[in-house]
Amino acid sequence: MAVSENATKTAYHRVAAAIEYLQQHFTEQPSLEELARSANLSPFHFQRLFSEWAGVSPKKFLQYLSLDHARYLLAHDASTVLETAHATGLSGSGRLHDLFVSIEGMTPGEFRNGGASLRIDYCYADSLFGPLIAAATAKGLCYLAFEDDAATALHALQARFPNAHYRQALTPMLRQALQFFSRDWESLPQIRLHLKGTPFQLKVWEGLLSIPEGRLSTYGALASRLGQPTASRAVGTAIGGNPVAVLIPCHRVIRASGEFGGYRWGAARKAALIGWEASQIERD
Repeated sequence: MAVSENATKTAYHRVAAAIEYLQQHFTEQPSLEELARSANLSPFHFQRLFSEWAGVSPKKFLQYLSLDHARYLLAHDASTVLETAHATGLSGSGRLHDLFVSIEGMTPGEFRNGGASLRIDYCYADSLFGPLIAAATAKGLCYLAFEDDAATALHALQARFPNAHYRQALTPMLRQALQFFSRDWESLPQIRLHLKGTPFQLKVWEGLLSIPEGRLSTYGALASRLGQPTASRAVGTAIGGNPVAVLIPCHRVIRASGEFGGYRWGAARKAALIGWEASQIERD
């Protein structure tokens, strides 16, 4: 038992030291080999140990740090995209562009100008669970929310992308997303998403997508699955910020006690969604 406890403490301190090293040297974009040397481990063992304790790979953690720094510079500094890339330790604006698109869901320029170059198509629809608004960019679905009042629904959407250009239109992409409510899941096409959130939020929303239809998870179980077993409250906050109702199934997460808990679009609607999915699975 003592050996196991010592090994656990050693692993923790090694990962904590590696995280501190990354925070101090991320602008140098250290390689896996450099990080492993700082922890006195082989690259293979360092990759495995870091991923187990941090919940993400060293490369992904480095990307998150780089993106956070770049977001701050773009929001608070007059630096150009190229200058921001170099200040973040990236070789050029192309790498910064790829980093933003892969994690943030938009280009650096779109992030800086609040979506001024984005065109967002939106539509209103009725569903089994009440009126909703759905919106999409050319890249994918960016918003789906239940709301009885159309003006309130549009205002909430515009608050997320304050400088975008809006057009009310039922595009093929929006029509595909709304097919979910027809319950013909077998024929549903793959729906692309264009999400704006912090790296942690995006990680949680991705975790929600792994919960199958008709199944439930707890906040603690989801946190553990994401490699953050003590972060149940932070996971709950990220779930509450989910911008795409139902298709990113935050309604499938309940309290450990078995209570359904709160829901951004109403506790009664959450209970109805859980019951509807369970009944459809049972019928099949």
